[in-house]
Amino acid sequence: MAQDGQHAQYGRGEPLGASYRLVDLLGTGASGEVWRAEHTATGEQFAAKLLRAELAAEPDVVERFVRERSVLLALEHPSIVRVRDLVVEGDRLAIVMDLVGGGSARDLLLAVRTLPPRDALTITAETLDALAAAHERGVSHRDVKPDNVLLDHAWSAGSTGAVRVSDFGIASVVADRDHTTTGLLGTPQYMAPESISQGRSGPASDVYGAGVLLYELLSGRTPFAGPGTDFAVAYRHVTSTPPRLDVPDAVWAALSSLLAKDPAARPSAVDAAATLRRLVRSVRDAPALDPVADPDAFDEVARPATVVRGAASDPAGTGTAGAGGGADVGTDLVAADEAVGPTPELGTAGSRTVIRPLARPPVAVVPDQAEAPRRRLRRPDWLTNRMLALGGVAVALVVVLVVAAVVWLPGGGKQRPASGSSGAPAASAYEQDRPLPSGLTTTRKAVVDPEAGTVEVDVTYAAQTAPLRGPLLEVVPGAGRGAACPVVTWTGEGVSGRRNQPSLTGVDTACAWTLSGITIGAGESVTVQATVPLDAVGSGGASGSGSGLQEWLDGVGAATTAAVTDQAVTGTAYPVQRLQGIDVRTPDRTVSQTTLPVTLVPVWPSGADELNPLYRSPSTGTPSEMLVDVAGGESGVRFADGCSGALAVSSDGLVVTALSVAPSCTVRATVGNFTDLESDPFGVTTRD
Repeated sequence: MAQDGQHAQYGRGEPLGASYRLVDLLGTGASGEVWRAEHTATGEQFAAKLLRAELAAEPDVVERFVRERSVLLALEHPSIVRVRDLVVEGDRLAIVMDLVGGGSARDLLLAVRTLPPRDALTITAETLDALAAAHERGVSHRDVKPDNVLLDHAWSAGSTGAVRVSDFGIASVVADRDHTTTGLLGTPQYMAPESISQGRSGPASDVYGAGVLLYELLSGRTPFAGPGTDFAVAYRHVTSTPPRLDVPDAVWAALSSLLAKDPAARPSAVDAAATLRRLVRSVRDAPALDPVADPDAFDEVARPATVVRGAASDPAGTGTAGAGGGADVGTDLVAADEAVGPTPELGTAGSRTVIRPLARPPVAVVPDQAEAPRRRLRRPDWLTNRMLALGGVAVALVVVLVVAAVVWLPGGGKQRPASGSSGAPAASAYEQDRPLPSGLTTTRKAVVDPEAGTVEVDVTYAAQTAPLRGPLLEVVPGAGRGAACPVVTWTGEGVSGRRNQPSLTGVDTACAWTLSGITIGAGESVTVQATVPLDAVGSGGASGSGSGLQEWLDGVGAATTAAVTDQAVTGTAYPVQRLQGIDVRTPDRTVSQTTLPVTLVPVWPSGADELNPLYRSPSTGTPSEMLVDVAGGESGVRFADGCSGALAVSSDGLVVTALSVAPSCTVRATVGNFTDLESDPFGVTTRD
């Protein structure tokens, strides 16, 4: 059932993209709904967060969604809920994530009210681990709270490794990429002072949110919870000090550093996690605090360096918004050098995420004294009545000239199409392919240029954990069965496009192109532009129909996918797109104190290809072109001991040596984005 009295926008059994169907509604929030989703082919269960339909209807949100795809898919850490897929389908945008079954820290608080310091510090430290991993990739969470801190299993005292932080993707998609906004995104109970006062968020704001989380886990309440609206709570974040908790001084000092008003005074997520872990040992036997009641008043800090933009004299309408319950917000909230704008309407205080517009206030000078009378505007001495009259005549003359130009010039008075001389409205479409085993993700955006009579297609290739290199295959068919292949012009820095040659590649697919010169860094993306004649997309697209353009673009993705997964194709062409897996091959038996031969065999849609290995260890000569394409060369290969110390691996991870006798042993390997590879068991014997 939907939570918070909201009705679900979707229904059980509905398909989600081509690979999932919705099973059960798990919850709702400000940005959308969370469903249990099932993979239609494997039956595997996931959690799917579907953004609200009105968000999915915004082109900027869709574009950010597509752009952030590779970043979110590459965000891997044991304490982060893994994003498995992003779905763009009509008016639906969905983030498909691992399903975490242990509830959330919010559920835990509802059950036990407060946690022993040892457990509170552990949960917060693991949350900071997740934030640190995201910050390294330039991603900020912006909404850290117990609801987004999930647990891998039911919590028990002293547990470790259970935290899974979710919803990184929502902040990246809903908010601007440069982490600035003209609105409020977050939950007022957990928002940092700079997020409230300036609308800016970053790594330091996440650390502050972790501090609020720790405070709540220890005490059962957030540091500034109390009477009034969300605006009253926000005001306290900026101007008040959190009430002291009955915890050891070292714990309080660490907590206070996380809640520092100045972002520069807070530790990094890495340093904060290390500090909290050191404290765990000193409070191992400390009991949980009794739940702490909301205070009647809050102590104010010195006049704040940051302010809440949009303060009014009494935003709560109750006179309780001040730090002490009766302060005048109009005088205390706004510093002398700050502008005053309209009050953001935040509603009742709570733990739900707020996504509300906050208009940028006009630059104004606020008098030093709050009660100073308003100054009347004084007319300059030169602005006489005669000057005003002459100005009015000049404005009227300009209006007459403009009207005459519109009526008398050729074509004047007629409404021209806004998008070009052809009169066809500009249409756009989006399409994304499923991530490939190599870590390549492909998204396509098509926009009609009716004036030029073309369709401009941006093809964005993104890599996950390993660098990737072309050539890549792109199939651009005409619309309709049997349609002629369109002429395509490819552009992009260092990229060249030519017709695919089946005699060289083994891929015999009509309308296929080979794109060379593409190099994609790990966690990065490259965009290639294709210009296609407008009539090539069919009558629907040529008339500017969004549905016709979408149908054609979907056909581009389907044709490309079919070509790179064709089981009849043999050969090593387009490895980044065609490689399905890697087999780790070793002898059935080896001798201790000798180097173990290891061969990495590529697995194509047609099967394993032992004649063209990807890599051999110990290696001789230069790495194969295939290995460079899918893993960046030898730097992307790592072997590991799979038999509890019977094998030794060189410091560069490339050479395996058998050390001692073992009846059954395996070698593990990582090759670029191909992880968790393992050989068949083999035995290690002595020379005798």
